[in-house]
Amino acid sequence: MGNFIEELYYGNINPQDRSTRQNKVVQKQMEILTQSEDFLTKNLPEEHKKSFVTFSNAWDIINGESNLDSFILGFRLGASFTYDTFVSIASPFQSLSEE
Repeated sequence: MGNFIEELYYGNINPQDRSTRQNKVVQKQMEILTQSEDFLTKNLPEEHKKSFVTFSNAWDIINGESNLDSFILGFRLGASFTYDTFVSIASPFQSLSEE
């Protein structure tokens, strides 16, 4: 792999590319969610179906924005950790050899 930032920019690294196959609890809840959504969109009266779809779309947007925010905060935390580890020489105590 080349430059990490370049690879991320070109989409060769996808931090969201994950699977729920190994997490049986999440996999089961995804199945319930899908089945429930299918049932509701097939069986609700038209006026209620529109409201449900509006609710569902709004929730998708909120969830996506929340996930983006968590990703950004996590990325910043990692960058701060890296900076403190490899760049910063600050420490809470003064070196005895500097006196």
